[in-house]
Amino acid sequence: MNEFLKVFLNIRSLRAACRELTLEQLQEGLEKLTGIIEERQQDEASERAAREEHQRKLQEYSDMLKAAGIDPNELVATVSAPSKAKSSKRAPRPAKYRYMDNGQEKTWTGQGRMPSAIAKAVNEEGKSLEDFAI
Repeated sequence: MNEFLKVFLNIRSLRAACRELTLEQLQEGLEKLTGIIEERQQDEASERAAREEHQRKLQEYSDMLKAAGIDPNELVATVSAPSKAKSSKRAPRPAKYRYMDNGQEKTWTGQGRMPSAIAKAVNEEGKSLEDFAI
C-alpha cells in the first residue's frame, strides 16, 4: 500500500495532513472525491443491471426449453462435451548423419545445433556434411 493510501484511510493521519490545507482546498477535494464515488456507484449499478439482465435471459431460455420438452442440463451436456482429441506426439525424426565422438558412434537428425564432432570435422578438417550422411 502506498503512502497516500496509508494517510487517506487512517483518520488520524488524514486529519494531520488536512491541517495544512485551507478550507477551500478541502471543499474542492471533497467535491472531486464525491464525483469519483458517484461515478463508481453508477459503474457498479450498470454492471449489476447487466448481470441481472443476463440471468433473466438465461432463465427465459431455460423456461422456453422446458416448455419444448428439453431438459436444459441435457442440452448443456451435449454442447459442452467436445470430443477429447488426443494430441499425438510427433514421431521422432530419423537420423540423417552418423559420426564418431570419443570412440562412440552417434547419430544426428540434422535438426538443432550441429554436434561439436561434426562441426570440428567440417570446419577444421575440410570434410563436408555429406561425408557423415547415413
